Amino acid sequence: MKAIVVGCGRLGSELAYRLFLAGHEVSIVDLDERAFTQLPADFQGKFNEGDALNRDVLRRAGIENADSLAAVANSDALNAVVGHLALTYYHVPNVVVRNYDPRYRAIHEAYGLQVVSALSWGAQRIEEMMYHADVRAVFSAGNGEVEVYEVAVPEHCSELSLQDIVDNEVCIPVAVTRAGNAVLPDPKMVLKTGDVLHISATQEGAEMLRSRIRSYKKEGK
Repeated sequence: MKAIVVGCGRLGSELAYRLFLAGHEVSIVDLDERAFTQLPADFQGKFNEGDALNRDVLRRAGIENADSLAAVANSDALNAVVGHLALTYYHVPNVVVRNYDPRYRAIHEAYGLQVVSALSWGAQRIEEMMYHADVRAVFSAGNGEVEVYEVAVPEHCSELSLQDIVDNEVCIPVAVTRAGNAVLPDPKMVLKTGDVLHISATQEGAEMLRSRIRSYKKEGK
């Protein structure tokens, strides 16, 4: 793969080096040549000093033949414009942009770009880990808008059916694992203590699932 990384900060340098180690042809762009010193000495990609909004700089980086571009600078405006140019003008097949400040995430979304918002995703995951041990996220789609949650069926929910616990309007069952064997969910399946449920839901749906499980405990069922 011929990849371009725009921005050689901590994230950009780490990404570029990982791509290089994986055997890809990497070209990295940054306005300040001192930024390239963050890359390990054995990095053998192509260095391009200059403004990523300058088309000559982008051509020098190889954008006309690039398979993928990641715009991961600390400027949301720069990432959005470079990503938009790469996608619509140069027709780079795979474009990913970094959202640095969550307040400006809408800029990237307006361009229809693939967005990674590390700060938003990280804050959500830390929040869940701090006070949600009963229903925990194991896979995150997008920037955490929809996640797959893992739930171990507690003793007070044994002998209930899956549909008793899961509200299909806000949660979608993905799998039920019992004694190490996973099966596709049947809403009428009777659950046993220790069964592991995997549920696809929004954060609001996961909270409703937690509330429903707790309600059975309060009722003594």
